[in-house]
Amino acid sequence: MTATETSPVLYEVRSSGVAVVTLNRPERLNAWGGGLAAAFYRRMDAAEADPAVRVIVVTGNGRAFCAGADMGDLDTISGATEPGSSDTDVTALVGERHPHFVTKLRKPVIAAINGACAGIGLTQALMCDIRFAAAGAKFTTAFARRGLIGEYGISWILPRVVGWSVALDLLLSGRTFLAEEAAELGLVKQVVAPEDLLPTALAYAEDIAVHCAPSALAVIKRQLYDDALRDVETTSDRAETLMHESMQRPDFIEGITAFFEKRQPSFPPYEEDPT
Repeated sequence: MTATETSPVLYEVRSSGVAVVTLNRPERLNAWGGGLAAAFYRRMDAAEADPAVRVIVVTGNGRAFCAGADMGDLDTISGATEPGSSDTDVTALVGERHPHFVTKLRKPVIAAINGACAGIGLTQALMCDIRFAAAGAKFTTAFARRGLIGEYGISWILPRVVGWSVALDLLLSGRTFLAEEAAELGLVKQVVAPEDLLPTALAYAEDIAVHCAPSALAVIKRQLYDDALRDVETTSDRAETLMHESMQRPDFIEGITAFFEKRQPSFPPYEEDPT
């Protein structure tokens, strides 16, 4: 561990090339606030900058992944939310970045959702690339039931993950649903017993870390999130250019050689952003 057990976010880099970022305010159900946001950004930046890290796993300590905004922090900004005021300041809640910054990272980010995942916590989980969940974990958008709107990009990411109709259901009803339904809806990849959650997510992350080229992972992530805003013709033309570029990298030669030699590839670490 490179953070103390009392830190709001714990950080560990494993020899497998996987960094584990753990939200660590269990007494507050890892609610977004209390220094957690700033610490989370620092840990994610550290993982992104470390060439030894190839995949990032985000999870929570205790009974929750992130149960939404810390209501104490909402109280502190209540003075800026007077009816008719044009100076509402919500940056005190979210911190210096919005959740979509995770989609800009070069490295795959996998969420291991260990418990309650609500509001901004759900938005954070959705911005991760892949999600695993513990059996029985509870999910909710919650916004409509708090008199709020779909915050911080959830109206962009949720329809892309689960489809338009399901996104409308989850956002308009604000209902609570369990991990098992989340899997049926495509919101999470797999539901496992709570004790198997982190080992399952780590095994998946380690498989990517061992077998996938960092340069390819960085480009594919950029393709997916950028292409969501483009038409198919532009996307296809851009992919052709990126394909030619990828074939000039050592990763391509190593990937093909390892395939024909029936061995595990040995890809170099992350270097300058290939996109």
